[in-house]
Amino acid sequence: MYDDHYGLSGRPFQLTPDPAFWFDTATHKKAMAYLGYGLSQGEGFIVITGQPGVGKTTLIGHLMGTIDRERMHVVKLVTTQIEAEDLLHMVAGGLGIDSAGAAKSQVIAAIEKALHAMARAGKRTLLIVDEAQALPIASLEELRMLSNLQAGGYPLLQIFLLGQPEFRARLSDPRLEQLRQRVIAMHQLDPMDGEEVEPYLIHRLSVVGWRGKPRFKNDAVAAIHRWSDGIPRKVNQLAGRVLLFGAIEQIDSFTGADVDAVIADLDSDMAFDGRPATAAAPPPAPATASADPARDPVRPAPSAAAPGADDLVARIARLEGRLEEQDAALRRVLTLMVDFIEAEDARPSARRGTAA
Repeated sequence: MYDDHYGLSGRPFQLTPDPAFWFDTATHKKAMAYLGYGLSQGEGFIVITGQPGVGKTTLIGHLMGTIDRERMHVVKLVTTQIEAEDLLHMVAGGLGIDSAGAAKSQVIAAIEKALHAMARAGKRTLLIVDEAQALPIASLEELRMLSNLQAGGYPLLQIFLLGQPEFRARLSDPRLEQLRQRVIAMHQLDPMDGEEVEPYLIHRLSVVGWRGKPRFKNDAVAAIHRWSDGIPRKVNQLAGRVLLFGAIEQIDSFTGADVDAVIADLDSDMAFDGRPATAAAPPPAPATASADPARDPVRPAPSAAAPGADDLVARIARLEGRLEEQDAALRRVLTLMVDFIEAEDARPSARRGTAA
């Protein structure tokens, strides 16, 4: 929808990692340097860690575009609590081995045979394990054992481990001392700083044919960085919603106030409404009769309204107002969809007329 409004050829802020949108932040450039160094060494482990959404998968996708696949065979695994033996079967599958029903010793022998075959064909083998923080200690130890496989003194397998920051703490486990000794490079991917957000937005827009519309003013960029903490996926999440808001409201130059309005909607969408209600204050203790009427004045009767009734009425009023706003926004979205569908229906006939 906003693609059409802004004349873009695609979605610039999609959440799915896409190497076509690769952007060289300082931290990603450093990570690529470490990966390149690791490939030149051809052995050991390279460890890349970072928060969810910071760009680890995009980094690997970009790396894959620089590798000569005729000279390197890549096996990529995404792990979720995979036990050691299952991990070996997954590595075997990545090498084209059918290991169903095979014993562990047979799987390891088949993996070694396949790695030797790759080496004789002039190919190196790279194993990339994503979400490595979910691997049990025993599975990491199996990876270390696989890294020991050699032919003529040269390693047959190199391993890249990608994980969230807690993976570094996992590596400090005394049981992984031998694996740590085989780590030749380690890098922590950091979020973007404030100065990188605007070039990042412009880069992604330019990939899909941006011609200067929309624009983000300085305070809008600052608001995006503040909400996202510089994490690319969160930047994409917010920027995509901002563009949708702009298409509905016909905005071509976004201000900080525009971004703040979208942030309020996002925060509202993600708010958890099932919080336990605040405990009501205990009722006041009944007055005790005094022998001296002068010292026991008549107290006003408590209000008949339940405690918090005014707050409840105010909340209901706010919800009703929000429903009206959402209804108006929905009508605008439906109008844009109808316009878009009618335009799409008209295009084939126009093209047929041109061809004739």
